[in-house]
Amino acid sequence: MPKRSPDATPGPHSSIRSQYQKTVLPNGIRIVTEEIPYVRSVSVGVWIDVGSRDERESSNGISHFLEHMVFKGTRRFTAQGIARSLESVGGYLNAFTTKEQTCFYARTLDSYLAKAIDVLSDLVLHPVFEPKEMEKEKRVILEELKNIEDDPDDLIHDYLDKSVYERHPLGYPIIGKAENISNFTKTDLLRYTEAHYTPDRLVIAAAGNLTHDTVVRLIERSFRSRRRAVRSPKRLRGPKSMTSRKEVFERAVTQAHICMGTLGCGAKSRQRYPLLVLNSLLGEGMSSRLFQNIREKYGFAYNVYSFANFMSDTGNFGMYIGTDEHNIDTSIGLIHRELAKLRRQPVGPGEIKRAKAQLKGSMMLGLESMSNRMMRLGSGEILYGDFLSLDTILKGIDDVRQEDVSSLAGTLLDPQNFSTVIFKPGKKAAAPYPAVA
Repeated sequence: MPKRSPDATPGPHSSIRSQYQKTVLPNGIRIVTEEIPYVRSVSVGVWIDVGSRDERESSNGISHFLEHMVFKGTRRFTAQGIARSLESVGGYLNAFTTKEQTCFYARTLDSYLAKAIDVLSDLVLHPVFEPKEMEKEKRVILEELKNIEDDPDDLIHDYLDKSVYERHPLGYPIIGKAENISNFTKTDLLRYTEAHYTPDRLVIAAAGNLTHDTVVRLIERSFRSRRRAVRSPKRLRGPKSMTSRKEVFERAVTQAHICMGTLGCGAKSRQRYPLLVLNSLLGEGMSSRLFQNIREKYGFAYNVYSFANFMSDTGNFGMYIGTDEHNIDTSIGLIHRELAKLRRQPVGPGEIKRAKAQLKGSMMLGLESMSNRMMRLGSGEILYGDFLSLDTILKGIDDVRQEDVSSLAGTLLDPQNFSTVIFKPGKKAAAPYPAVA
């Protein structure tokens, strides 16, 4: 019999009453649901705990390529049939790949829940990887790669990842390299799915107007052919240190783009909540220090912000600014000045309070979306093996003390910890996507 967890009901902070339940099927697939009876929609996602960090240099990009290829045809659906399957009833079907997960998801009216699960199961379990379709999709992804090359404020984050994570697979670009994309074969995809699309790595998350028992019944029927895996490949642990460096790339752009970053912490770290608060007050929103002191005070940038990315066992933290090429050094100096202030001067209680309120408000507003709730269910199960209720998260934020933020800032924001990547305007053609050194 499937294993079921006790019901868990979020507390008074939840804007919508809901009920969380979890079941583990005999083959190892985990099902997590959040029943919200006051909406008319459902969001369902099939999560696979595999992403670009599970690749080798020679296979970099295969997770993302596979995500594309399942939409090109299955045993029951043509590519056009897949596109029409849920759109014909007003629904939506899509997928994404990250450094650690791949997710295929659907959003539809509650009356089409069974149809959504049926289509998702066929995508994940029965793609055909037709060679002719593979060649067409390779061209599509190569065009996507060109599109990324033409988006420097996005591309620079991949360059920074390579600088921070160095030779570790976390430094690989999710989309992969053109050479790899061109050379992938049907055999490559079949071997990859056999190794990684295994029950112990599958989580199916659903949120909306549904019942847990119904979802379990539908998944048992649709995923019954998925047997328990014998063994899954082990994931290489995240790096514990990095070598700081400064890299300047001349590109055919009209604005300079600057990204500075360092290793942060993992999703399970006790430093997670202090880092969220620190990131919020430093560079999230118009009231943040970077926005107020670089954009508003000096007018050096239209876009300036900080970011914190959390993976299962590591993460990164950094800042981005787009500015005129003549302001590169001044902008970097201003950012370092803000970091120095945070290291040397205690953050006032009022600023801590505002940062916490911004964080909590953003999270609570996000829960009005069924898709966001499903994403939180799926990623939470993969990262923590459990459901983190909104109250648990809000308490984690509330428990952050002024001295926690100051202590973290004192160690993390040392300028010696940071790598800097600069895209500098030039007449040269854009450099090729960075190879893994």
